[in-house]
Amino acid sequence: MHDYQRPPTLHRYALRADLENALRAGQFRLEPAGGFLTLSFSTVWDKRLFDVLAPADACLVIHNTEEFGERLHRAVQRLLPNWAGIDGPVEYGARSRLGSAFSKSAAHSREKEWQFAWRSLSPNASLHPVTVSIGNIESFAELRDRESHLA
Repeated sequence: MHDYQRPPTLHRYALRADLENALRAGQFRLEPAGGFLTLSFSTVWDKRLFDVLAPADACLVIHNTEEFGERLHRAVQRLLPNWAGIDGPVEYGARSRLGSAFSKSAAHSREKEWQFAWRSLSPNASLHPVTVSIGNIESFAELRDRESHLA
């Protein structure tokens, strides 16, 4: 299996209220997609993504992606012990070797996603959104609005 290097920063474009919960309590909602529970970020700061991912009005920028990823995987493992997790880049217009959850059409390529995904080890597990908490991440993350000129 290829070992992917996490990007130096991750960006989540969403509603400010949701991102404030993510920053202060480390709350993230995993959504069902392609047989997985997923959480997606962008690897880029791009003001156009506020429109693409509307109604986004803020962006959570994570500066320590290694700590974030490890805390997220540990929290999901505690919550969903019979699930296997992986994270990596989304491939656009081609099938990713990480599977269907990491494959999207070329039309989505401007999002430049980095995705976290978990798959149940039980054959008949039902997929429902799950909220996971990893604790406060203010020491290595910040909220930005659309007009922030920092990149």
